[in-house]
Amino acid sequence: MGPAAATFRGVHAGERRIMQSAYDETLVRPRAAWGAVASMALCVAALIASEFMPVSLLTPIAHDLGLAEGQAGQSISISGLFAVVTSLFVAGLTRRIDRKIVLSSFSLLLIVSGTVVTFAPDYSILMLGRALLGIAIGGFWSMSTAIVMRLLPEDSVPRGLAMLNAGNAVAATISAPLGSFLGAYVGWRGAFFLVVPLTLMALIWQWVSMPSLPPRRRAGRGNVFRLLWRRQVALGMTSIFLLFMGQFALFTYLRPFLESVSGYSVSALSLALLLMGLAGVAGTWCISRLLRTRLYSIVIAIPLVMAGIAILLIALGSLQVPTALLLIAWGFFGTAAPVGWGTWLSRVLRDDAEAGGGLQVAIIQLAITIGAAIGGLLFDWTGWWSSFAVAAILLLGSSLAAAAAWFEWELSHEA
Repeated sequence: MGPAAATFRGVHAGERRIMQSAYDETLVRPRAAWGAVASMALCVAALIASEFMPVSLLTPIAHDLGLAEGQAGQSISISGLFAVVTSLFVAGLTRRIDRKIVLSSFSLLLIVSGTVVTFAPDYSILMLGRALLGIAIGGFWSMSTAIVMRLLPEDSVPRGLAMLNAGNAVAATISAPLGSFLGAYVGWRGAFFLVVPLTLMALIWQWVSMPSLPPRRRAGRGNVFRLLWRRQVALGMTSIFLLFMGQFALFTYLRPFLESVSGYSVSALSLALLLMGLAGVAGTWCISRLLRTRLYSIVIAIPLVMAGIAILLIALGSLQVPTALLLIAWGFFGTAAPVGWGTWLSRVLRDDAEAGGGLQVAIIQLAITIGAAIGGLLFDWTGWWSSFAVAAILLLGSSLAAAAAWFEWELSHEA
């Protein structure tokens, strides 16, 4: 065998080794990728638990730090404000950094936030800790859809997003009652600190299971608002904005509605909210399996069904059993809605998913704030039914905007 033949054979052997390595990676990658997504879901649960735990701990926080309860309640508002700002700029500021490092940094920031809040000696340090939490929330959520798209095959993305949203639903359901329970035994500081080891476990799992994700060339390019010049994106984001405005114009005031109108006791109220949360987890898994072929049908139908539920709550709110069934349906559809819109984002903005994720998170946070404010004003001024009626109108508008987005999608594909 001559030198040329030997060289050719060596190159050919090298190519075989590369092909074998690539083949081996395809066999190993799905398991590693699902582990990474599961670690992200655990981190989401810790994020959401940290965000909403103060709801049931405002009184002991205010008493311990010498604050008014309304002042202590601003610890929730400041995290939302910083989440909005972070979500708008995170893709551009981190465009040259490995996405694994970026995501792990936000997980680490959650640990720092929990520690700062736990040992806060006064109001200013408490607010600093909550601001750090807002940065972690905005950054993590903004990156989540784009990272799931890189970890999983396209047809598995809806299931991956459902896994994240299941962590969200579970944490949102148990955070307030768990905070109240823990606060009674280990104090409000202990309740906040117990999130720290959970996040540390999620961070270690995330670092071990997630592959390196170098930034892509388009990552973080330009201003996220430029995306709204695309008609399909503008219509979709309008639908998302109206959906979350309508949802939280009603959902924020469920407790006073159930106590004063439906006559629920505290234990019945807790059971109803728990069933809503469990229905939400079920909804994310069921609907995620239909998104591959029925995406637009689902994002059109969900707010339409929720609008119908809001109207039925006005009509049947004084009846406890029908109200409970309606709330379970609300949880089933409402919790699944973000999975639908996350899947939409992964398809419409697959070339710019990080910027799109940042814009989507900012719009959702803003919609929640405005929806809760409008619902509260109406609830106080004209009665509970008016906030529920406005919620139904907003949700109907969300369905119409989603239908317009579907029509635009069809036109663009026909062209």
